Amino acid sequence: MEASPAGSGPAAPLLEVRHLSKSFAGVRALKDVNLAVLPGEVHCVLGQNGAGKSTLIKALSGVHRPDGGEILWNGEPVELSGPMAALDLGIATMYQELDVVDGLNVAENIFLGHEDARAGVLRVKDARRRARELLTRLGHADLSPTAEVGSLSAANKQIVSLARALSRNARLIIMDEPSAILDSGEVANLFRVIRELTAQDIAVVYISHRLEEIRQIGSSISVIKDGYSTASSLPVAATTREELVRLMTGRDVANVFPARAPVPAEAPVVLQVQGLGLAGSFRDVSFSVRAGEVFGLAGLVGSGRSEILETVFGARKATAGTVTVTGKELRPGSVPASISAGIGLSPEERKSQGLLLEEPIFVNATLSTFARFARRGLLNERREKAAAREQLTALQVDPQDPDRPARTLSGGNQQKVLLGRWLIHGTRVLLLDEPTRGVDVGAKTEIYALIRALAANGVAVVVVSSEIEEVIGLADRVLVLDAGQVLAIRNAEDIDEHAVLDLVLKGSAQ
Repeated sequence: MEASPAGSGPAAPLLEVRHLSKSFAGVRALKDVNLAVLPGEVHCVLGQNGAGKSTLIKALSGVHRPDGGEILWNGEPVELSGPMAALDLGIATMYQELDVVDGLNVAENIFLGHEDARAGVLRVKDARRRARELLTRLGHADLSPTAEVGSLSAANKQIVSLARALSRNARLIIMDEPSAILDSGEVANLFRVIRELTAQDIAVVYISHRLEEIRQIGSSISVIKDGYSTASSLPVAATTREELVRLMTGRDVANVFPARAPVPAEAPVVLQVQGLGLAGSFRDVSFSVRAGEVFGLAGLVGSGRSEILETVFGARKATAGTVTVTGKELRPGSVPASISAGIGLSPEERKSQGLLLEEPIFVNATLSTFARFARRGLLNERREKAAAREQLTALQVDPQDPDRPARTLSGGNQQKVLLGRWLIHGTRVLLLDEPTRGVDVGAKTEIYALIRALAANGVAVVVVSSEIEEVIGLADRVLVLDAGQVLAIRNAEDIDEHAVLDLVLKGSAQ
């Protein structure tokens, strides 16, 4: 952001939050939050899951009415009576779950809710022209206003959402975990767009768990812990990672991985994948995982990592090769057969693919083991809850209330519920796809320890992560993929992130 002209003094905040508080059913989600966002800056908001970030976002976007404190816009107190009031003021929000409508085209999405009409007739040509201007402004002139949004990539859907914000003349855009669904190239493009917006004096409030991103894009940082502001408007350049972690967690948490315990030489092979292939995704994939071993799959987005896990689990039907568990070959494309053999999967999209968000925690925890809690076709809810409660305690899920809907848990605690599901089931092979996506730094450390504890108890674990450092830090051995092809299998201690990328680049050049 450019400095203020000489003699003009520091820029006045565009948005200011003073002592904001908000309660739900007697539980205080926000207790004392303070924030000041300047025009044309990227203001990063950090905090663990459950710290109050989502409640703050919804208060600023008009979804929630605060109980106390005040919100100031250009120095004047304002009351945001609803989302339209926030939009009219110039505050637009991009939620982590993008609010685009797949069945509509790009232009229709951009002007949804404020369509241009004359005498009740939509002015389609004008809408498409204005959409094209906004897309060009965002550096995406190649994105057609008539393209159906459902056919677009996640990155292009974000651009549509940004164009919608600009169509409302937004002066401040709140972005909630905008990079969670993007690969490295798409993140670089997002940052380019953000820099162009801030150059036009548009402010961005950027929420992310990825501390390395904040170093790249942020101007200042505010931290929330347990509904309180532990820091406001810290300069990014002068704030260390260790200080941020301490402000978020209240303690020193080193982003280190648990020590690797040597896998006994006599440990049996639990999972054997031989010549596995899926037409259009990957081919000739072979590896084995022993009891007590953590095996990692590393590669860039599109390398076939997730597809391999889903095929091993039976969610996709292999077109070649075999999957064997403890010596028994599995029927391709059969999830029940895989579960029966002792394979469990924690999917990449845990909210849409792994959890029943509106159901209680105990239902989610026992979802794969209903037969154990049934008698004469009737479920014994008391036994279900007892089993779930045991795992909630063992995994330190917070809060430990089996009747609580899964959607109310933080990302880290939702991930623990998924792990608990497979522990109740007695899984021999655990497939983890992006186990710490959307999880804060404190919960990451806990999940790393849980994964290692599972391996120590004899579970064979396969981990996929878009963070190569995470794969290497967790795994005993690492398989490197590119474009659906195995490039190498290495001991994790003999490889680093640079070596993985070097293998991928060499593989791509062949």
